[in-house]
Amino acid sequence: MTRKNLGPPNASTPTESRPAVDEPTLILRLAEVVEQLAARQTAADLELRCFTPAKAAEILGKTENWVLEAIYEGRIPYTRVGKSPRLTAAHIRWIQAHGEQLPNKYAKPVAA
Repeated sequence: MTRKNLGPPNASTPTESRPAVDEPTLILRLAEVVEQLAARQTAADLELRCFTPAKAAEILGKTENWVLEAIYEGRIPYTRVGKSPRLTAAHIRWIQAHGEQLPNKYAKPVAA
C-alpha cells in the first residue's frame, strides 16, 4: 500500500486497479499504533523511576549482593523509599562514571 492508494480516486486512476481500503481495519490499526507509542517509556519516565537493587545489578552487570553490600558500606549513592534502598538513573550513571579506570601513563602501549 502506498500513499497513492489512500487518496481519493481521480480520473487518471481507474477504480478497478486500486485495492479496496478497509476503513475499519485501517482505523483499528492506527489506534493500535497510537496506543503503542503512548505506552513507551520516555527518558523523563526513566529519570523519575527508582530501581531495586536487583534491577540496578542487572543494568550494571553485577550481582544483587554486590549492589547491596556497596549500599550498606556507603560505596555507592542510593535513596530510600520507605525502608527499601533504591537507585535512580543518576545513581547508576554515577556508579558507571566513578568506576572508570584510565590507563597508567607508564603502561606499555598496545601493539597495533
